[in-house]
Amino acid sequence: MDKDLEAGCLVHVFWPKAKCALLRDDLVLVDSPGTDVTTELDTWIDKFCLDADVFVLVANSESTLMNTEKHFFHKVNERLSKPNIFILNNRWDASASEPEYMEDVRRQHMERCLTFLVDELKVVDLSEAQNRIFFVSAKEVLSARKQKAQGMPESGGALAEGFQTRFQEFQNFEQIFEECISQSAVKTKFEQHTIRAKQIIDTVKNIMDAINVAAAEKRVHSMEEREDQKDRLEFVRNQLNILTEDIKRKIKQVTEEVENKVSSAMTDEICRLSVLVDEFYSDFHPSSQVLKLYKSELNKHIEDGLGRNLADRCSTEVNQSMHQSQQEMIENLTPLLPSGVQNQLQLLIPCRKFDLSYDLNCHSLCSDFQEDITFHFSLGWTTLVNRFLGPKNAHRVLLGLADPTSQMPRPLASTPSATCLPAVTPENVSQEELMVSLVTSLASLTSRTSMSIIIVGGVVWRTVGWKLICLSLSMYGLLYLYEKLTWTTKAKERAFKQQFVNYATEKLQMIVSFTSANCSHQVQQEMATTFARLCQQVDVTQKNLEEEIARLSKEIDQLEKIQSNSKHLRNKAIHLENELDVFTKHFLQQNK
Repeated sequence: MDKDLEAGCLVHVFWPKAKCALLRDDLVLVDSPGTDVTTELDTWIDKFCLDADVFVLVANSESTLMNTEKHFFHKVNERLSKPNIFILNNRWDASASEPEYMEDVRRQHMERCLTFLVDELKVVDLSEAQNRIFFVSAKEVLSARKQKAQGMPESGGALAEGFQTRFQEFQNFEQIFEECISQSAVKTKFEQHTIRAKQIIDTVKNIMDAINVAAAEKRVHSMEEREDQKDRLEFVRNQLNILTEDIKRKIKQVTEEVENKVSSAMTDEICRLSVLVDEFYSDFHPSSQVLKLYKSELNKHIEDGLGRNLADRCSTEVNQSMHQSQQEMIENLTPLLPSGVQNQLQLLIPCRKFDLSYDLNCHSLCSDFQEDITFHFSLGWTTLVNRFLGPKNAHRVLLGLADPTSQMPRPLASTPSATCLPAVTPENVSQEELMVSLVTSLASLTSRTSMSIIIVGGVVWRTVGWKLICLSLSMYGLLYLYEKLTWTTKAKERAFKQQFVNYATEKLQMIVSFTSANCSHQVQQEMATTFARLCQQVDVTQKNLEEEIARLSKEIDQLEKIQSNSKHLRNKAIHLENELDVFTKHFLQQNK
């Protein structure tokens, strides 16, 4: 071979199996390059020695064991669990030249080898180590085998004294080596793996036990937590239903109080409407355009004034009542919420001050108002009739005078109306109705003939005298003139305001109940909105509790599966451990 091989190279030599019985069982013999010729000893051991079943140390019996040899087997022993090692003290035929020292030398070599195997490597015990050390001569055995192959006697040739003993010991080595190579193949290859497998199985069992215990503890904790969450959810639902009913009653109570208070305050302010109208100042003129503007400004003044007065009388107490009710809502709903949300409940109540909107809309309400600021003499016939009979009855009477032929209805004493109280009788007929009947009859009487007027005038003339009549007529005329001269724009404005007060009072009284109901509805809406915000937080809490319960249920199911799987894996580990015990009993222990 032209090319030099490296120390760590492996050269395959194929020897006929027929010439070696051991090779029939696919035995591979590996000869090391020498323990002191390579610097890559670890690499060589990892490549070629980890699968070795038996190691044979061929030592020179003419010297002692070298440190390089010991170092090699220490390296092997670190990588393999108790390797099978045989020590052949070769060239033992040289001891035949000094037979007197042969036993001492043999004893020294035996002690050193026993110490190496038992004490240093600790691969065998002392009794077994006796069968691992042999004193042979490979050269003599090879020569004897060649002679036998050539048909000559094995003991022929130039052999040293004691050949038969050395040859027999070599044959003993071959026999023990063959038995060991067949038995230790299993042990060398599988014992360490079996031990490691048992260690892994123990680790797996411990892990499965730990997982099972941890999963069981976690499952119990999760089940307890789930029950707590369910109890919490049921408590929140029940309390929310109870509080909802209580708060509905509270809202109803507050709204009724607001309605009554606004109704009472508005009634009082309507009674004081004349004061509010007197406080109004603006340019007044009887012309239609000025009156239209004057009415618009007066309506606005009344609406602003009434709204301001109602706000001053009602808003503070309404706000206090609402704020107190909202605080009660928060205090009642706080225990139903998580601690992180409880600190944010105050943000759910609006910071702005709640203001009632009365929405009187005086412009539309008094749009039908028709003033009458023409001059009316206080002692005139129309004025007197209006004063004593009222506008409606006076209108009826005046219509009768204007048309004497029309039939004026008269009240029937025996026919009460649907809305009257008892039947009208001569005893309970009102003075107003008597006056209407009297004036109507008088008007009818005087309108029949002018002769009646002349007769009455003559009677009065002769009874009272013309001087008194003239004086009365003069005073009547002066009074008329005085009133006519004092009927100025200011007087017209006062009359206008008085008429407006009467008209607005009647109209405002019609919307007292509507306005108070509207205010109570505003309060109800505000409180209901606040309660809805609070309930929304409770709903979020309920949803979170339901999600947490679902998560815990899923977690409990997963933990149950983990427990089941851990038990199953532990049982499989126990089964595998039993199989390894059977394997160890049948294949490893019997070979020791």
